[in-house]
Amino acid sequence: MSEIEQRRQALAARLPELKVDALLVSSAANVRYLSDFAGSNGLILITRSEAHFFTDPRYAIEASQKITCKVQVVKGPLLAAVAAILKRKRLKKIGFESAWLHYEDYIKLKEGLPLGVGLHPVGRVIESQRMVKSPAEIQRIRRSVAVNSEAYARTVKRAKVGLTEREIAAELDFQMQMLGAEKPAFETIVAAGDRSALPHAHPSARRLANNELLLIDMGASVEGYASDMTRVVHAGVPSKRVRDIYKAVREAQLAAIDAVRPGVATNRVDAAARAVLKRHKLDRAFVHSTGHGLGLEIHEPPRVAKTDKTKLQAGMAITIEPGAYIEGFGGVRIEDTVLVTAHGCEVLTPTPKDLLNI
Repeated sequence: MSEIEQRRQALAARLPELKVDALLVSSAANVRYLSDFAGSNGLILITRSEAHFFTDPRYAIEASQKITCKVQVVKGPLLAAVAAILKRKRLKKIGFESAWLHYEDYIKLKEGLPLGVGLHPVGRVIESQRMVKSPAEIQRIRRSVAVNSEAYARTVKRAKVGLTEREIAAELDFQMQMLGAEKPAFETIVAAGDRSALPHAHPSARRLANNELLLIDMGASVEGYASDMTRVVHAGVPSKRVRDIYKAVREAQLAAIDAVRPGVATNRVDAAARAVLKRHKLDRAFVHSTGHGLGLEIHEPPRVAKTDKTKLQAGMAITIEPGAYIEGFGGVRIEDTVLVTAHGCEVLTPTPKDLLNI
């Protein structure tokens, strides 16, 4: 039995616990997790004894070659075919992913089912299953991290005063794909000067000037799995203020990494970073959570945040990314992809964390 078949079997075994006879999977990431299908139109129906995959004729050849559950190639709406299977099998309690099934699709599915058949939201049950990565998934994340870091290293060698944020972002994306990435894992963030105080800045026509910070947040998608890294470089010799902020953020990041080990709640990891920034009077400049899980999606459970109390387990892949952002001046964020291990953690990101001057 393949790993993907084992995932479906594990999910089918949970249906009695969820009090449903079947589960309709509509999240693209969850469909890929359960089938390895990466197309734009696919659904999976898991029952207690079998699994059905639904797609349209564009993906008929691909599905016949790689999908190991029962394949239904549908010329019309996929949900009509799902409803037909449910009616034929006389299933009464149908679970659905409440975070992913659009309301319009919910209504269409409900209207296609006989009276007495109920639709029941099950929440993020598959995301919970995805939190702990298998050895094969960890290897894909490692490859993604390696591609990402090498793309960064190649690009930083070419970065110079006068280039626009968009030009630098385009080079990063190009290098990722030249090194084997399918695509960036998210829109690459490049922010120069005072724009580095915008945590999720979109690359603009702003040109990098001398004596400015340059923040780069990037990730690669390799075999469907994401990596995530942020580094800050400086054009010219950094001022004492820049060096002090950078040193504080780096200290906070290392403190949070040091807190990562099995059994520790994610909010304790977040607190470790915040305690350091508070000592440096930068706690109010830290405006987001310390990190997040990643895998088939760039943001997955668990959140490494004040309000999340998920206990870390070996096999979880998370980011650690504290930052400090000062309007009108700039921002610093340092981020690594980190694997929780049996006795602590492993920082997968190989890129040095020293403040690099270009």
